[in-house]
Amino acid sequence: MKKDTHPDYHVVDIKLVNGDVVQMRSTWGKEGDQLALDIDPSVHPAWTGGSTRLMDTGGRVSKFKNKYKGLGF
Repeated sequence: MKKDTHPDYHVVDIKLVNGDVVQMRSTWGKEGDQLALDIDPSVHPAWTGGSTRLMDTGGRVSKFKNKYKGLGF
């Protein structure tokens, strides 16, 4: 096995959207750096059940729904 081929794996602080800070091991940044997340499991619809609605900016959702109206969308 070649030496020095693996990245440095160290502890970084992850700041969640609600302000909580958790420590995780990562190859990102340097030891002790802090990564602030914009989306995390506490706010993302994939983990919260998807109760938020998609905003129709520019009418794109409406155009899509009109185009495929008969297909059950």
